[in-house]
Amino acid sequence: MKVLFINLVYGTGSTGKIVADIIQLLEKSGHDAKVLYGVGEEPTCQNAVKFSTELDYYFHNVMSRITDHAGLYSRRATKRLIHEIKEYQPDLIHLHTLHGFYVNYEMLFCFLKKANIPVIWTLHDCWAFTGHCTHYSQTGCTQWQTLCTRCSLLYRYPQCYFKGDVINNYIRKKKAFSQMKNMTLTVPSRWLAKQISLSFLRDYQLEVIPNGVNRSIFFPQSSELRSQYHLNGKNIVLGVANAWNARKGLNDMIALANQLGTEYQVVLIGLIEKQMEQLPKGILGIKRTANQVELAQWYSEADVFVNPTYEETFGMTTVEAQACGTPVVVYQTDGCPETIAPGNGILVTQGDLQELEKAVHITIKDGKRADPQKISCFDKDFVYGKYIELYDRILHKSICHLNM
Repeated sequence: MKVLFINLVYGTGSTGKIVADIIQLLEKSGHDAKVLYGVGEEPTCQNAVKFSTELDYYFHNVMSRITDHAGLYSRRATKRLIHEIKEYQPDLIHLHTLHGFYVNYEMLFCFLKKANIPVIWTLHDCWAFTGHCTHYSQTGCTQWQTLCTRCSLLYRYPQCYFKGDVINNYIRKKKAFSQMKNMTLTVPSRWLAKQISLSFLRDYQLEVIPNGVNRSIFFPQSSELRSQYHLNGKNIVLGVANAWNARKGLNDMIALANQLGTEYQVVLIGLIEKQMEQLPKGILGIKRTANQVELAQWYSEADVFVNPTYEETFGMTTVEAQACGTPVVVYQTDGCPETIAPGNGILVTQGDLQELEKAVHITIKDGKRADPQKISCFDKDFVYGKYIELYDRILHKSICHLNM
């Protein structure tokens, strides 16, 4: 079978690594795969093609900030994308993140509706069925269930500086993404599946396939990090995010650090230089790292991992921490409860700092490590094997339909 992937990035970031892992598993099973992506470094392998240019990306980005029409530029890039699809002639197309200023979703879906190629679309957030945002939980917005008419999140990605055009965005997405004859949706959490069941995408077949963790990297391991950072004798309270901000709970981690005693050390990984300069005393800030081995060592050294996110469709860092044997304390947010194995952590009411502090104290006092085997259901080979099973089912169904 020949499977074509379309995603914002390849090999980097959460979705880029997911695509790379699925492709690796496909090739190991004797299948062909190719990825078409829009942003990042030029490809270093034959089965990857970057079809968007920096000029395409920046023009799309700037125009979106002015017009609020994210996903409606990049026409030249999308023509190149469609050409690559025709050249490859895949048996199945697996879509991932379509926002990010690299593809025109109307042009792409117009082509897909005519191409008669089975499509799987993995939704990693809520952008596909809203008039603007990728997440809305923090505001409690429910307009997306009927029609987005106004938006209080224009300042957030995909950022718009002016009035916004959420009504037209919603209508255009609904028209573009509806009436696909052979499309299956997948999501990483039951929470996101529930959101889709209330949206205009509700009529599509939907499956929940969680994100997978690489347990050959994320496992309990020793390191010299405590000595290197002079943390011997300290209880390490670790927080990790790809981008720290209020939505990810940065303010709550700072407040927690102020509440904990001197025997505790809060460590935050994933900060930018400006944030590190503004951190109060008592918090150890570390920049974003692409070194997953070092990240696994930090998870392993920590006494407790804290994820105080206010919006999260899944929560990969929580799974990675448990894989490294670290107990977790997590806000009861969106898909986060689904990532905690029984006995491996504590769920806390979102925004309750007293309860958060208490859970950290209880976890440290208990001294019990998390059991990595309890999250074996998130092993990447096991999880992404479900995609290959899904491909087989969909292609078998299509062949049977053609032979009728």
